[in-house]
Amino acid sequence: MEGFKKIFKRRSIRLKGYDYSQPGAYFVTICSQNKKCIFGDVVDGEMILNKYGYIVKNEWLGTTNVRDNVKLDMFVVMPNHFHGIISIINDGRGVLQYAPTTSVFRSPSQTIGAIARGFKSAVTKRLNGMQGVAGRPVWQRNYYEHVIRNEDELNHIREYVLDNPLQWQFDRENSIHTVDKIYDKQWGPIEEVIYGKKGSPAGVSRPNYKEMVGAYCNTPLQLTKV
Repeated sequence: MEGFKKIFKRRSIRLKGYDYSQPGAYFVTICSQNKKCIFGDVVDGEMILNKYGYIVKNEWLGTTNVRDNVKLDMFVVMPNHFHGIISIINDGRGVLQYAPTTSVFRSPSQTIGAIARGFKSAVTKRLNGMQGVAGRPVWQRNYYEHVIRNEDELNHIREYVLDNPLQWQFDRENSIHTVDKIYDKQWGPIEEVIYGKKGSPAGVSRPNYKEMVGAYCNTPLQLTKV
């Protein structure tokens, strides 16, 4: 399918010409190296962070201390991944919550990619420091980003993030997850936007997300190498 590029045996769509530094809200997902559960455990539907999970949480909260052009929304640290909604501030005059569909391409330093790289690097440095090692990867080399289009989509993603620990037993990132038709009906479309269609072999084009997901998630998350 035109517009798809194979990266690490996955396929992704990037909005052609889109400037990821412009004001707007974005949904970011980052997974741990080899999807290992290193940040804590889910107990009775509640995420219990360990010392490494608290580092992830605190480094994310510290993003606004080092970048004055961002505003954090809802986020969650899970055993082996992280979800966060982040907004880029419009020159100090407030936040444009929904990103437009077109833009002239630029390559500034304050992009979503730069924010993700800085966050991942800070977490990795602290975790490795605690373990007395250097250069050990904590995160996978990719992250997923999604341009949030409207208020309905924003609220739906917020609900997904909020419910993530409660629904961990059904989460695709849980290696022993249980298949549940009710969960798949409610959250399956978002997870397919994040991770791709269940059972799709590497190199196979994803479905038409705009038709599949509708108004909530009409743009696939971008798998980006960092």
